Amino acid sequence: MGPVRSVDVVSTGTVRIRPEHVESNGTSLYWWLFTSTRWTTPRPINVYVIEHDDGLVLFDAGQDRRSVTEADYFPTGFTGLIYSRLARFQIGPDQTLSARLASIGHDVSDVRTVVLSHLHQDHIGGLRELSGAEVLVSATEWAQLDDSRAAMKGFLVNHIDLPGIRWKLVEPAAVTDAAIAPFRTAHDVYGDGSLLLLPTPGHTPGSLSMLVRQPGMPPLLMVGDVTYDVRLLEAGRVPGVGEAERLRRTTTEIAALRRRHPDLVVLAAHDPAAADLLQASQATRGAA
Repeated sequence: MGPVRSVDVVSTGTVRIRPEHVESNGTSLYWWLFTSTRWTTPRPINVYVIEHDDGLVLFDAGQDRRSVTEADYFPTGFTGLIYSRLARFQIGPDQTLSARLASIGHDVSDVRTVVLSHLHQDHIGGLRELSGAEVLVSATEWAQLDDSRAAMKGFLVNHIDLPGIRWKLVEPAAVTDAAIAPFRTAHDVYGDGSLLLLPTPGHTPGSLSMLVRQPGMPPLLMVGDVTYDVRLLEAGRVPGVGEAERLRRTTTEIAALRRRHPDLVVLAAHDPAAADLLQASQATRGAA
């Protein structure tokens, strides 16, 4: 047995987005955002929960329920219009991060480390509940908060830069681990090789993915919003939000990692198939 004891997933409600958000149709974000008339079916807002020998780890922190209960959660004016056109959330009182963790036997106060794939609203929603944890985000991502147009780009600074949060800014550094090629840089969360943060920019400039490695278990790659559907990722298709060329390069790098590890399981934040994929990987572990 290695240091990773278990991996689980909870969902802090659901979100409906535009089909063009899930898969780019080649038009610009603002074009499809203001012309699309369709919404997807509800998709999960996943938070991955890792029991590690050094403590409980979360990958992402979900969506804040206050976003559906408080009228002033989002900006006003044109920026607010963008948010209203981008996503529709449904989050019940039993779907806060604390409640969802309790549903699988964990107290939110037990969370030691939180890794954020990026700083968009539906990945940072539980921060107010996580004052006891250290929160890791890439330094490149954190720098986006200084942009005068941060809110228009999806970064709600007033819900991110909160008092009492213990931030740790990381940047993947050069490594010699051939097993993660073509990735040449990584950040080892606990120094034991079990939780590696890989740079996967494109959706945002500082997006990170986390590779979870454990003997007897298929490797898991938690990718945030690099994709919204693992089947689209496998086909080389990219989402409609982000820098398209960089997303394509990241998608190519993940495909190469999958060729190196055919049993690699890719887990996205809003993929309806993710929970079943994780469950199947755990069954594989139990049979090993």
